[in-house]
Amino acid sequence: MKKVFISGCYDILHAGHIQFFREARALGSHLTVCFASDAVLWEHKKRRTSIPQDHKLALMTALEVIDQVVIGDCEELGLDFKDHFLKIRPDVLAVTEDDQYADIKRALCAEVGAEYIALPKTPPQFTPVSSSSIVRNIRTPAQAPLRVDFGGGWLDVPHHARDGAYIVNCAISPMVSLNEWDYEIKSGLGGSGAWALLNGNDAVESELNLGVGWQDPAIIRETGVCVWRSGPRPVLHFKRNGDFLRGHMALHYTDTPHDTPDNVDNRRDYDLIEQAAASAKEAVFAGDIPKLGEAVSLSYAAQLEEGMLELPAAEGCVGRKYCGGGWGGYALYLFANSQARDAFVASANCNRAIEPYITIR
Repeated sequence: MKKVFISGCYDILHAGHIQFFREARALGSHLTVCFASDAVLWEHKKRRTSIPQDHKLALMTALEVIDQVVIGDCEELGLDFKDHFLKIRPDVLAVTEDDQYADIKRALCAEVGAEYIALPKTPPQFTPVSSSSIVRNIRTPAQAPLRVDFGGGWLDVPHHARDGAYIVNCAISPMVSLNEWDYEIKSGLGGSGAWALLNGNDAVESELNLGVGWQDPAIIRETGVCVWRSGPRPVLHFKRNGDFLRGHMALHYTDTPHDTPDNVDNRRDYDLIEQAAASAKEAVFAGDIPKLGEAVSLSYAAQLEEGMLELPAAEGCVGRKYCGGGWGGYALYLFANSQARDAFVASANCNRAIEPYITIR
């Protein structure tokens, strides 16, 4: 009997694993599979297992291609299977050709006279997938909020970031999904970040790769009303639920598409933008609508200096500004009370009410 031994995390068993098991089994007549215990997975990868090890053991034991299943609990990095390996003394240790622990595994093979075989990557028999991608798909939400920003826009773009400055924004409802998107596109509400998140992608990386900032996916993922520290990556300064904003916010569609990437490097008053964000931070902390209106108005003043067209006035409005990078899309209107907000919404089809959104975790 020629004994073959393989090891891995196999955190969520999928068809790619089965293909590897079959290729390894073809090297001999008896296949032992060792998977890392829950404790080892936590110790070495600093994450919890997706399914408990007793479930994993039951699943793998039921596979005809596997003759024996053992659980690796050795704490030596890369060799959690060592104790079982030395006890079983297999003829072959099969690994993938990109195994990062090749040297120490070769040395272990030498101790028992086992052959070390690196299996070349073969064309997948199934749609390529990984345990990580499965977990990501499970965690991908079916719906996501969009966002409005009160102050600090552009200070989330890495090359415009400022030490000690802030970005202040709010996740909003109604929410969107891949098949229900009740907002105009290219509208300044962080839609590209929401779209990336809904497709299971790293939305922060997606936005940074577009050459824009991280605030959209950060607030869409975090939800609530958030104050972020300006910098190359999102760092949350503080957060609140946004109840003080209910009944006070509306959107006005300017009927002009908005395109952030084309406007990233426009000349603008970053000192005024930073001042607006500092004021918005204090207003959010205090839950002060009039003060937040002042901050929004400072942001709007910076947008007008940049060359954007003046937005229409509205009765009872304490502050207005273009959303996101501006130059079109939606504009945020903040009102002193819900009656003024509702009257504004009823006055034109291009106006709509929005509310703060928070996920309770």
